[in-house]
This record gives sequence, structure tokens and C-alpha cells, in this order.
Amino acid sequence: MKPLVECVPNFSEGRDPKIIDAIAESIRRESGVKLLSVEPDKDYNRSVVTFVGEPEAVKGAAFQATKTAAELIDMRHHQGEHPRIGATDVVPFVPISGVTMQDCVRLAHDYGKRVAEELKIPIYLYEEAAQAPERKNLATIRKGEYEGLPEKLNDPAWLPDYGESIFNAKSGATVTGARFFLIAYNVNLNTNDKDIAHEIALRIRESGRTIKDEQGNSIKVPGALKAVKAMGVLLERLNIAQVSINLTNYTMTPPHVAFEEVKGEASKLGISVTGSEVVGLIPKEALLMAGRFYCGVDAIEQNEQQLIQQAINRLGLSQFEQFDPQKKIIEYMI
Repeated sequence: MKPLVECVPNFSEGRDPKIIDAIAESIRRESGVKLLSVEPDKDYNRSVVTFVGEPEAVKGAAFQATKTAAELIDMRHHQGEHPRIGATDVVPFVPISGVTMQDCVRLAHDYGKRVAEELKIPIYLYEEAAQAPERKNLATIRKGEYEGLPEKLNDPAWLPDYGESIFNAKSGATVTGARFFLIAYNVNLNTNDKDIAHEIALRIRESGRTIKDEQGNSIKVPGALKAVKAMGVLLERLNIAQVSINLTNYTMTPPHVAFEEVKGEASKLGISVTGSEVVGLIPKEALLMAGRFYCGVDAIEQNEQQLIQQAINRLGLSQFEQFDPQKKIIEYMI
């Protein structure tokens, strides 16, 4: 089996096509790598890039893309809806075939060490590459965002895993690691109230929310769905609020389960769901699961294409931009 690793770096630039194209081109130039998708978002001011290839080639392409981003993106002028800590915000390595999770952990270490040494960007390791339990969660590392990074770097508890505790004002910091295939999945609402979207996010995400009891003690109230991270955002260009979701293990919580949960919570708040979107690529099985769910007893009579189309229709994946299975399903792209 050919060893294949996926890399999905997120860059803090979603508005300047010249910068986005330059980052993409730095990946295309690497032999042994196939660039699968580049998805900029103007409201998030962020681009999600997906590429696959042989492990060493992917590691090299990730470094070259980070180097290009460090040259062209200045975090001192960055504004956007999405939390971020650096120009190259997060660089996950994902095992696809013929490689183990531990292989991807080693790639993250090698990449992080090189970025810290050559580009002078502090590196934090997360997920399966995390060196401490409190660093496993990306949101925990990114708390305070770029603006809070100088204070974080001065905190002995938050020394970088690679690099010095010196604030790089232009590039910020980068988080890298190894993880299971993540589906970036957003559900659209018929309101522009970001607070409502965030309330739904608090209700569905695994971490839930923190409340105070009668004695003033903090209590964690978990949300409804396992392996789900979520927050509310406002998409100004469309004037809608959105529940922005990361499905960290789609076999535990697939997109259709998250979609139906958001729909139910939205109804309780007097609003409705209008559609959804996948950012980046999605495994075929995740859509087949949705197709089978919505077809019910008739699923056995449907072929693969019909099940996928049913999922696209019922999840409203083409609400604002046509969902093309040939360009969005990773198995079809490789």
C-alpha cells in the first residue's frame, strides 16, 4: 500500500488572492505532493488548504507553504471572524494509507523543529503529538489568540514545544500535530444573530459550557454531541449566522447527526436551519452514512451516487456554492 499522508494547513489570509495563490504554488512545486483544494473565506479571513502525498514530500511542502506565509502575511494587520494564533495557524498531519498515527506525529515534530529553527516561529504541538494533556486541544492552545500571544509566551506553563519564547510579531505562532480525519462542517441559520448561533454551539459541542452553582463554584455542563467542537460566527457577506463545527471523529458524530441536532436546537430558539457546507474535503463514508439515514428503509435500493446525492440535498450542501462530489470527496480526489 502506497504511504499517503494528508496535510490541511490553515492560513490567516482569505482576502488577497495573490497571497493565497503564492502559498498554493509553493505546495504545487513540491514533487510527490498533490494539491487537492484551496478554500479561502473572506469573513474568516482564512484559507484552508488540503494536499496529500508521500510523508517526506508532504512535510517539505508544509514547510515551504509556511515559509511563504511568513514572508507574505503580517499578523499585525489581520482581522477575521475565526480564532487564530499565527500566519500559518495550524498544520495537522493525517494518516490516509500505509502510515500510522505515530508516523504523522514524527512528521509534526520534524516540521515544527525546522520551522522554529529556520523561520523563528514558536511551535506548539497538539492532538496526538501533544507533549502534555492540556495541549491536546487546539482551542486551549489558541486561547487568547494572536493578541494574547506575548503574554502566553511569557507564561512558564506555555513555553513553546519548539523555538524560543520570543514573540514573532509578523508571523505569530504555529500549532502542529497529528490527528484523525477532521471534517470542517458549518450549519447555516436564517438569522444574523451571532449570539444565537453561539448558544446553539454551546448546547451541541462536547465541551458544553461552564456555569456557576449557588455557591459560586464553576461547573462544566457537557453538550449533546461527542467529538464535536463548535462556535457561533457571523458571515457578513451573506448576512447570516452560522454554527461553525469541527467533527473530530465522524464515526462517532457524522455530519447528519450534527445537522439534525443544530436543527432541533434552532427550532427551540424560534429559528431554522437553511443549509450547510463542508470546508475542505470529506470522506465518502460520511456522506454515505447521511444518505442511508435520510433514505431509511429505501437505502438498500440506492447506489453510491444516489446516496451521496440524497445527502447533498438533505444537508443543503449546495445552498451557496455547488457541492461537487468529484472535488469534495477525498477518495475521488486522490
